[in-house]
Amino acid sequence: MLTYNEKLAIIESFPELERKNVSLGRVNFQFEGSVSDKKNIVYHLHPNGNGFVYAGQLENYDTDEKGMVNIRDFSEDELRQLLKQSIHSLSPVEKTAGEEAIIGEAQEERWVDSENNQLILIEENESWNIYFGMNLDATYDTYEEAEAFLREEGFTRK
Repeated sequence: MLTYNEKLAIIESFPELERKNVSLGRVNFQFEGSVSDKKNIVYHLHPNGNGFVYAGQLENYDTDEKGMVNIRDFSEDELRQLLKQSIHSLSPVEKTAGEEAIIGEAQEERWVDSENNQLILIEENESWNIYFGMNLDATYDTYEEAEAFLREEGFTRK
């Protein structure tokens, strides 16, 4: 288990997070660039080593009702990965001109794999299209079919 100071050093290595001291020696870290109302990425990091990181938009984490993951027993690599994913999930998505032309006013979902490849899922003309950049990669009749394909290929919703 990492100590409080080790966790603090890891968290402070993320320049996009701003430290906020709270009561009883606990510390929060906020992400002011968040596209959601959710600003606290790290919540109540305590000198005893306990604390929470927001993972409400991430899969593969056991979260509480507020979307927080307890990081008490996390390794350095696990904590760094969770922080990167959390910040990324709350960061604005910048669309290229090509993506803007494809997406337009449609509702989109972005999916990423472990190598940070990104696919865009859009409902168009009563079907579900998956794009890789400006290229149409696949078309499905239902959302469920498109989602199953993406998961089978190792993608998770961003």
